[in-house]
Amino acid sequence: MIDLIEKLPKAELHLHIEGTLEPELMLELAQRNSIYIPYCNVEDIKKAYEFTDLQSFLDIYYKGASVLIKEEDFYSLTWNYLLKCKENNIIHTEIFFDPQTHTQRGVPFYTVIKGITEALNDAKNELGITSNIIMCFLRHLSQEECFQTLTEALEFKHDIVGIGLDSSEIGNPPSKFKEVFEKAREEGFKIVAHAGEEADYSYIVEALDLLKVDRIDHGVQAINSKSLVQRLVDEQISLTVCPNSNIELKVFDDYKSHNIKELLDLGLNVTVNSDDPAYFKGYLNQNFINIYENLDLSKEDIVKLVKNSFNSSFIDDELKKVYLEKVDKIVESF
Repeated sequence: MIDLIEKLPKAELHLHIEGTLEPELMLELAQRNSIYIPYCNVEDIKKAYEFTDLQSFLDIYYKGASVLIKEEDFYSLTWNYLLKCKENNIIHTEIFFDPQTHTQRGVPFYTVIKGITEALNDAKNELGITSNIIMCFLRHLSQEECFQTLTEALEFKHDIVGIGLDSSEIGNPPSKFKEVFEKAREEGFKIVAHAGEEADYSYIVEALDLLKVDRIDHGVQAINSKSLVQRLVDEQISLTVCPNSNIELKVFDDYKSHNIKELLDLGLNVTVNSDDPAYFKGYLNQNFINIYENLDLSKEDIVKLVKNSFNSSFIDDELKKVYLEKVDKIVESF
């Protein structure tokens, strides 16, 4: 089964590019850009990667992101992740980036997206990996600030497929951003939002009703509402679930108590993703392996989860068909 997991071609739909910043690159960029970080070596950084909840992670995450200054930094960050995609047999990825994390530090929007897009274009040509970019608003900021960021993004509309919502969830419900997402939808962007990770299932309902999302990022709290579960089954709105992240941030006590298998068995359109893999002890294959080893997932479950990701991606039907045929070809050999 682990061999199957490793060999299956996969899509990843919930991945923060800033969350792929490995300790080695963080130190290298801090030195290159003369940025102070409160860590002397890789071991110091890894020791800091012990989290109690989402906010304790975000505090370190934003410190790490402070070393990203130049276009080449964002290129290196993205290229390193794409090499991990190759290792994990990810043939399509839809990455989040948080421009406000950088523009608030004086890094131009252009610098961020240019470095990311150049790496993604090189990966398509050199590694055969396709991709989409989703720009996320930071929900601890105001809707007015998000409108400003959306205006900046319009210049790069050809590079950005969707708009998302991330950062500190509790106390920042989707309803806070209703109007800016209406504008994003009018501009033709796909809509996604983090909801029901730490906050209760009402955040998922708001994301569906007010933001009119195409996908829910995380969404594991949906299990606490029978009517919401039924709605998600009926509408087949994808949940981009991140097992390692949920354990590291204490959403669940351990992998055996994770509800992804239960959600799958109920008929929800769930997918497996790595979220912020440099911080959460593993890229996509490791997430699959961890749930397989702890939740009695069958071969059919694994294949269903993989196919759900392709079917829920923002690629055209023709390319989906090509990728699903690649999945079937590997499955037939096992």
